Amino acid sequence: MPAVDNNLFSRRRAERFAQLLDEANGGRRHHVRSRADDQLAALVAVGQRLHTAPPAIGADPEFRTGLRAMLLATAEREGIGAPSVAATAEPVVRRSAESGRNRLLPAVTARRARARGAILVGVAAGAVALSGISAASENAVPGDALYGMKRSTERAQLALANSDVSRGQLFLDFARTRLAEADALRGDEDGYSAVLDDMDADTRQGVRLLASAATQRSDPAALDAVNSFLTGQRRAVGGLLDDASRADRERTRRSLALLDAARKRSDALRAAIACGLPAPAGSDALGPAPATCPGER
Repeated sequence: MPAVDNNLFSRRRAERFAQLLDEANGGRRHHVRSRADDQLAALVAVGQRLHTAPPAIGADPEFRTGLRAMLLATAEREGIGAPSVAATAEPVVRRSAESGRNRLLPAVTARRARARGAILVGVAAGAVALSGISAASENAVPGDALYGMKRSTERAQLALANSDVSRGQLFLDFARTRLAEADALRGDEDGYSAVLDDMDADTRQGVRLLASAATQRSDPAALDAVNSFLTGQRRAVGGLLDDASRADRERTRRSLALLDAARKRSDALRAAIACGLPAPAGSDALGPAPATCPGER
């Protein structure tokens, strides 16, 4: 599929996409052509395939609820489905030079409402289709066609997270996902190492965000999620050592060392919070580095 630029869903392109999709599914043909048609052709083909053979995977109920709320809010904001002021006002008439009969001006507002409706339907169909593709990509690994969609979905989740705690928990979830991918890539030295690099990066980001939140709030609750993750993750990463090649074992041990360092940091922060949280001695990739509590050596 050709690269899609950031203006794909501008109003004009969205209207044209809705027209092409309608035509492909047997609707009325629009005898116009746009310079965007070539770019939209691949998306129209996907939309037609989804129309004739929708994916068996359904959208998550929570996603459907959120999507419905978004569409209803958009419909209300755009005035879709509500009578316009122009439609309820007295019609404007003009005298025809040829026949002398009164003719109503074209219903421009009605056409605009239909256009907005088409855009809304197009966005809704695209969102539902993408949710199915996203679900289908859950088990993709590097090298699979849907792996890019999987990572894009993760970035979207991060963008929608409303707090550092939520983002931190997401990063730890992604680290678990990278672990499952690494297990599927055992024996592929380059692929295995690259996935563990990503796993370690996600681990650092998650621990840093949650440790920072715990420090700022003087509350160890965020560290509970860190410790729960570290306990299960270390056990699972240790399992990768079984029947591993020498190179894979060496790479796996680096990830284990990171998990041990993260646990040490979490325990130190918990102790610091318990004794009044002295000013942190600094910060690094794992977040705040707590100072030693008074009376400790």
